[in-house]
Amino acid sequence: MSNTDVMEDDFMPVFLINGFLESGKTQFLQFTMEQDYFKAEGKTLLIVCEEGENEYDPDLLARTKTEMVVIDSLDEMTPDRLLELELLHNPERVLIEWNGMWNLDELKLPADWKVYQQISLIDMTTFEVYSANMKPLLYAMVRNSELIICNRCDGIEDLSGYRRTLKSMALKGEIVFEDSEGEVNEISEEDLPYDINADVIKISEEAYGIWYIDCMERRERYEGKTVEFTAMVLKTPDFPKNYFVPGRMAMTCCEDDMTFLGFVTKARGAKDLETKQWVHVKAKVAYEFWKDYEGEGPVLYADLVEPAQPVKGFVQF
Repeated sequence: MSNTDVMEDDFMPVFLINGFLESGKTQFLQFTMEQDYFKAEGKTLLIVCEEGENEYDPDLLARTKTEMVVIDSLDEMTPDRLLELELLHNPERVLIEWNGMWNLDELKLPADWKVYQQISLIDMTTFEVYSANMKPLLYAMVRNSELIICNRCDGIEDLSGYRRTLKSMALKGEIVFEDSEGEVNEISEEDLPYDINADVIKISEEAYGIWYIDCMERRERYEGKTVEFTAMVLKTPDFPKNYFVPGRMAMTCCEDDMTFLGFVTKARGAKDLETKQWVHVKAKVAYEFWKDYEGEGPVLYADLVEPAQPVKGFVQF
């Protein structure tokens, strides 16, 4: 967590920690509160929405000038109630330990409260169950998280597959895996469903999602390589005349949560393309700054863009 000394005075900074029951939220917050970088002038308001097996150390709360309040009903988590707590305790910042069974999309904060940092914790021994049965809750939990900490990874083999699933839900989030020894730095990668060393890497319909996530994160694999794939055209008035985005629709959670996954592409005939047109693209991969990436990301330079038959179905990960 960042030191709140540098924050603006015109809003209440909120640090949001979420995760399902027994995912390690309380331990994480207590560890964080002990760190030097967390210490700041003034009080901290800690709102606990779910009480698990671990309880907060009263001495720690006293040392860190933290006032803890338990809100165990989503109906009570209203802007008016939160403003009452602000007036009562006069904090400099707010920590919220969110109840993972509450849909995070239903969180309503006062107008001058802003989520400054959102962190999600996941117990990987239960991830598959939650992913299969509570995907809308999981998606709402991680979608806007800056950091996703996946703990209790001992003995779990398919971390790369789980990582892709999480990355598809939180494209800009950093994902960290931890076991009993600490952070897992090496995650074995299964064979990619295409030849990464081919002169032209041919991305099949089924492999598009895997390629998209991998290309976002593994610059060293793709920079300077040529790829070939089929996708749908997206154009906006903001794009220069020679640019478009070929991509595919991905269902990250359910049919109400569709995401268009594609990379900025420069092509000589881009001005003649129309949105929703399907094309076959052959292009070289570069990594450049682009405002929509908020930094550097894949930019494709197309040698070939030609009409193609539509691909049925959605992107799979």
